[in-house]
Amino acid sequence: MSNHSPEIDARRSLWACLTLKWAGLRWHLVDLLRGRTRIRVDNRHQAHGTSFNHIITMDLHASQIQGFFDIPVDNLYAEPAVLKWIKENINEWKNCTIVSPDAGGAKRVTSIADRLNVDFALIHKERKKANEVDRMVLVGDVKDRVAILVDDMADTCGTVCHAADKLVSAEATKVYAILTHGIFSGPAISRINNANFEAVVVTNTIPQEDKIKHCNKIQVIDISMILAEAIRRTHNGESVSYLFSHVPL
Repeated sequence: MSNHSPEIDARRSLWACLTLKWAGLRWHLVDLLRGRTRIRVDNRHQAHGTSFNHIITMDLHASQIQGFFDIPVDNLYAEPAVLKWIKENINEWKNCTIVSPDAGGAKRVTSIADRLNVDFALIHKERKKANEVDRMVLVGDVKDRVAILVDDMADTCGTVCHAADKLVSAEATKVYAILTHGIFSGPAISRINNANFEAVVVTNTIPQEDKIKHCNKIQVIDISMILAEAIRRTHNGESVSYLFSHVPL
């Protein structure tokens, strides 16, 4: 029998959810983003010896990360919250094109475009080295449309800002970027301030209060209710799959 109350167990789960996701996984995500695809085997032991029995994440950059823990991992998706934000905040969303800043995000943008019943496009890029873009080619049409760039994360924002310039040159009427994880390191804020964005929208998987003070283009989608509902469902032995396509009220 547990020595803790359900409230304490839930708070402990919430800490695990919010802290392990970034303290334990961030170096993996950043390494993968920068092209370092090798994952160290010793990551499997990060949860070993703790009192955690379940980990909840959101939009892992590489799904294989789930296999590097010796306890269950549920990976949630920001897509339902992203769809809700688009419909509530972009008046012209029915005349938009969902754009991936690279070919690797094609599955993500096609899913969102299908659910909105709009077109999608992608930008093919040839990369010289990490965070340096050599050439970008737009595949798809954004002329006279709102272009919405969607990606799981952005670090120094070189790629997404160059993509915004490409979309403006292709005669998009407005450009938004929607990102699950806004790391925003190094020159990111300066680049966003100088880029052709109506808004750069991120979830609060990473706190953005300090970044917002220096960039009024950043807007935040609060995903705390999604995580809270996932914790409740996990604690009660319920399926979390409902959250793959719905935002809890």
